[in-house]
Amino acid sequence: MRTANPALNNNTFSQTGYVYQTDDKMSIQGTVNKTTVLLFITMLAAAFTWYLTQIDSSTTKVLMGLGGILGFIMALITCFKPAWSPTTAPIYCLFEGLFLGGFSAFINAAYPGIPLLAVSLTFGILFSLLMAYKSGWIQATENFKLGVVAATGGIFLVYLVSFILSLFGGGIPFIHSSGLIGIIFSFFVVGIASLNLVLDFDFIEQGSEDGAPRYMEWYAAFGLMVTLIWLYIEIVRLLVKLRSRD
Repeated sequence: MRTANPALNNNTFSQTGYVYQTDDKMSIQGTVNKTTVLLFITMLAAAFTWYLTQIDSSTTKVLMGLGGILGFIMALITCFKPAWSPTTAPIYCLFEGLFLGGFSAFINAAYPGIPLLAVSLTFGILFSLLMAYKSGWIQATENFKLGVVAATGGIFLVYLVSFILSLFGGGIPFIHSSGLIGIIFSFFVVGIASLNLVLDFDFIEQGSEDGAPRYMEWYAAFGLMVTLIWLYIEIVRLLVKLRSRD
């Protein structure tokens, strides 16, 4: 199994050290249930900071910062300690929800309606690709996986270089602008983020078939949430660029 998601890679199940052959093992339905729980936690936390923005924007910014930093830390802990995911995955989603709620509220204030549209598109892409994957229209072949992994790694490097340059007052030209190049770049990133969902579906299916331990349901759900959050943010960026051209 190859996946570009750092939380879901082809070594994850083998790193557990054993394979369960009893009823106490990972299942697709169990992963779906865990993903639903994590989505609920994320949306609940996001609703809190969205509402708080209308009352105290300065406090919201503090919670956003803490949510982003602590969410990143919890993501790293979860990646290195999958067995802790029943605890760390919900905490990760709580922190990310605090960040996303404030982020979405501020975007909505500047560009009304974009967050709602981005949420709709994110779930639309999720269910469309899930149907395409289950029907066999899209297959996670080795070449497909290799291409998505390579593209995702390239995007990560571009963002990393852009971040480093920004610390010195610079940046990569055009890709963050609302010009044609910036829009094409965002379309590309949204496309690659979407295709990562297919790799995540394949990872979850393989984990269930391999008889991974039950706690891996939480870990797989966490990995899927990482992709969904990335996809949502990239869709927001794309919509902002498109709106800025009006």
